[in-house]
Amino acid sequence: MRIAVLGGGNGSHAAAADLAEQGHEVRLWRRDVRALAPLIESPRITLVDHAGRRDVRIECATPDAGEALRGAELVLAPCPAFAQADIARAVGPHLRDGQVVYLPPGTFGSFAMAQAVRDAGSHARVSFAETGTLPYLARKHGPTEVAITTRATRLPTGVYPAADSEQALATIARAYPAIEAVEDALSAALMNAGPVIHPPLILMNAGPLEHFERWDIHAEGTQPAIRRVTDALDGERIALREALGYAAPHFPLSDHYENDRWMYGNAHDKLVDSGDWREHIDLRSHRYMLEDVAYGLAFLVSVADWAGVACPVARGLLSIASALVGEPLDRGPRTLAALGLASLDRPSMRELLSNGNAA
Repeated sequence: MRIAVLGGGNGSHAAAADLAEQGHEVRLWRRDVRALAPLIESPRITLVDHAGRRDVRIECATPDAGEALRGAELVLAPCPAFAQADIARAVGPHLRDGQVVYLPPGTFGSFAMAQAVRDAGSHARVSFAETGTLPYLARKHGPTEVAITTRATRLPTGVYPAADSEQALATIARAYPAIEAVEDALSAALMNAGPVIHPPLILMNAGPLEHFERWDIHAEGTQPAIRRVTDALDGERIALREALGYAAPHFPLSDHYENDRWMYGNAHDKLVDSGDWREHIDLRSHRYMLEDVAYGLAFLVSVADWAGVACPVARGLLSIASALVGEPLDRGPRTLAALGLASLDRPSMRELLSNGNAA
């Protein structure tokens, strides 16, 4: 099928190459014309994975959103949460009835992007879906080269509005057979691994990250004390899912370290062995802070507050991060209050998630 891939990061390049190699017609869109120039000139991405190194041809790379989205059944947006609103405004005028926008992961971006598209004046009947992680552990090695360390084996996916789930999930499954249906977009948002794994790793490794030029938070940065905090934080996420009536499996993050039941199977050792995550992390500007704390963790805390579920570890980490960056992250743009949803009662929230409008 024809797929539009949005963005210029690790996940976008991995998706473009992987989906094109599967035989899909892939068009890659990015606003930065200069950064996109090598792929515009020669639409080939060098893909490196367990099978070796090869060049994969994509249909085209373009800064024209209309060209990228024209005729696409699936619109894949593996972009940071903080870029979703701008992307929604850019692509909104080009969306058409029946298209499916898939956010891996979403941080409740399925709702936020749907709102941004409508606010931009689009009345297209589009389904938005999200999952708990990128389909790939991947890193770009250059403007036209990407290395995929491993691919997701399970992708819990929810749709907004949930009434569109059957058609949307069928479309996504043609590209990602590993998807597993969950109840709705909020259920999927509460599967997001980034706000659980990354805040303890960057905040509890703040000293080494500021001292060393490069530091692997997943290797020497993952010590038993940090794992205990991560497990406690994940316990709060799971308790919140249960309080909201969402069913297992909850994909506990401990499975990432201990067995093959998590979204990537048993991927932690592969991640460390690749060496691609030994990197420079600026605690003020890295996406682990901008996305996983300022958006993801703040969202988690706001949902817990709305649901009346205690989350002392999540709140404590958010407070420490706020002190580090010098601003109150609990008032961020992806909280329920910022989204205009904090005043909804539970029946109204269920109606919104199901049909796209509150009761």
